[in-house]
Amino acid sequence: MSTQHEAEAGPERLASALLEKGALTSDWLPAYRRLPRHLFVPEVIWPGRAGMNRQDDRVIRSQEPGTWWRAVYTDAPITTQWDDGAYTGPGRGKVPTCSNSMPTMVFSMLDALSVEDGHRVLEIGTGTGWNAALLCHRVGSDNVVTVEVDEAGAEEAGERIRRAGFHPMCVVGDGAKGYPQGAPYDRVIATCSVGSVPRPWVGQTRPGGVIVTPWGPTYGGEAVARLVVGDDGTASGHFVGSSAFMRLRAQRIPRRHVREYLGGRRWPADGVRSLTKLSPDDIGDWAVMFALGVQVPEAFPWMEAYDDGSYTLWLRDTAVTSWATADYEKDRTEFEVYQSGPRSLWDEVETAYRWWEKQGRPGFERFGLTVDGDGEHVWLDSPDNPVPVRRPGREA
Repeated sequence: MSTQHEAEAGPERLASALLEKGALTSDWLPAYRRLPRHLFVPEVIWPGRAGMNRQDDRVIRSQEPGTWWRAVYTDAPITTQWDDGAYTGPGRGKVPTCSNSMPTMVFSMLDALSVEDGHRVLEIGTGTGWNAALLCHRVGSDNVVTVEVDEAGAEEAGERIRRAGFHPMCVVGDGAKGYPQGAPYDRVIATCSVGSVPRPWVGQTRPGGVIVTPWGPTYGGEAVARLVVGDDGTASGHFVGSSAFMRLRAQRIPRRHVREYLGGRRWPADGVRSLTKLSPDDIGDWAVMFALGVQVPEAFPWMEAYDDGSYTLWLRDTAVTSWATADYEKDRTEFEVYQSGPRSLWDEVETAYRWWEKQGRPGFERFGLTVDGDGEHVWLDSPDNPVPVRRPGREA
């Protein structure tokens, strides 16, 4: 690869783009320049930007150095592991399980963390090591603890961090448990998403400390929560922007095949037919899915697409008791629905959507999260305005 190509796609060009977006701030710029992204990206990657050459295929640096370099210095996530390391071939595995995150997201979350000199920081999810190294540059290696559940990944990331000149406490273990030996922390940051904030994170954070973590309901949609820990052991704060991270391994949710819901019968089995004016196409955006998922817990969607552009939206519950389908066809004003089981999942979703519309179609920034002794509560605008939860046996 020529020097010219390196300059065209390289650290300074990416820095300029991140500064222009406002993601990379002046206080993080020295760390960025001292620790360029390519030092923390492995030899074998799967670039994550749509439209890029071989975006769905493996790229090996020694074989395609130009493609590898351009991927590293594109503002996009890079998958570095599939299926907990079980899949290493060309193409893609089933589930991405480690990545080097999108630089915009990396620095936006670090900015939300509001670290200061001398702060002790706990990072959940070492990944490739870039985030941990950036934190070491800001607060010193002695003040950083990073936890990674994947033993091989932790070893490789630790070596990259050490080669860069830093020596944080690198722990192999379940990030949901935090690392009590290093507590209390001033800041906690997760580079994986959760559906429930682990209580050890709150308990290991000083009063007044900050927790920054991606959070999302089972249904889909996800945002970064910035929580401040109170003197009473609670944590509360607003969401600060959209995100899409891999789930904390301890909180992964297995999703069963539709055949298990139908009980061996052909669709629509015992489903009850109805019609709706709500188009399945209106409920697929990330922010809408978040608003729906908060209200309709323990349920998730799946789209079965057809060659003519139509599709069936499936809704299923994690208890494998209820399902629903809604058929989308272009230019239709009414859509066919089938529902089965104790939960009328389409009705729950439609009611949740109407509530979201009535609130003025709020985006992530109007929602917040509180973690206390009664569990977790998502709210709109303020903690005293909880988002309703719609489920049989509960008031909405």
